[in-house]
Amino acid sequence: MSEEFTGKLNQLQHLLPEGLVVDSAWLKERGYSPQLLRKYVLSGWLERPFHGVYRKPGGRLLWQHVVISLQSLLQKPLVVGGRTALSLHGFSHYLRQEEREVHLYGPDNPPSWLNKLTLPVRFLHHNSATLFANEPIHFGLTSLEWNLKDNSEHSADSLHGGSFRVMPWGPWEWPLTLSTPERAILEMLDGLPAHESFDETDKLFEGLNTLSPRRLQKLLSDCKSIKVKRLFFFFADRHNHPWRKHLHKESFDLGAGKRLLVHGGRLDPTYLITVPEELYGGQ
Repeated sequence: MSEEFTGKLNQLQHLLPEGLVVDSAWLKERGYSPQLLRKYVLSGWLERPFHGVYRKPGGRLLWQHVVISLQSLLQKPLVVGGRTALSLHGFSHYLRQEEREVHLYGPDNPPSWLNKLTLPVRFLHHNSATLFANEPIHFGLTSLEWNLKDNSEHSADSLHGGSFRVMPWGPWEWPLTLSTPERAILEMLDGLPAHESFDETDKLFEGLNTLSPRRLQKLLSDCKSIKVKRLFFFFADRHNHPWRKHLHKESFDLGAGKRLLVHGGRLDPTYLITVPEELYGGQ
């Protein structure tokens, strides 16, 4: 073996944790030519799950490997949010049992190869900047200055006033950055009624009795969507959890006029949104 082959290979063993993925641009920045990468693949030191994407052989590729790679190695401003984050926070018993979608939020589009990997899930990207005014997702946020070599981090607290949280994942407890439940429920409400169901959202809201009113206050103040804020207070009033009394709807801009969300539904007189008739059953 040539000195370049072995020297750069030894370096790669430290740069690329087993199981995670990187693209050719990331490797090129670190001095790995296409010719050298081709030799590593032919020698079995690297595998290529898709053109221009590389990982060390060993173990099945999971969506968590991919997202952690995007966040911590490739430093893409993407976090796991919406229904996927709520499921990871333990609310999966209120959601569909089999998840085939992973919801990612961030101001920039993910790499084009993301949904070309052979995985049993599909990644859905949402532009977080359209939902929140002071969008805190930015370059380097999701890595948390986490050192993947020795699993150390410089900041373990929740990020940006409780918008995000780091959840250790896998045998190496790698950092997976996701929305807090308070942020994730607003992200999920943004999908109503086109991509989320009222019935499932209602069941989910029933279990959200431990949300932080301080985080909700900040997130609702920053939320740009009139629809999301009206839906939030509609469900919050319906289930009347202890945190509801700390939030005053008059403090937030709920807009004016009616919002037609469901054809043939009932107009809620308080929030002027149409919701399915069955949500009024028993009230």
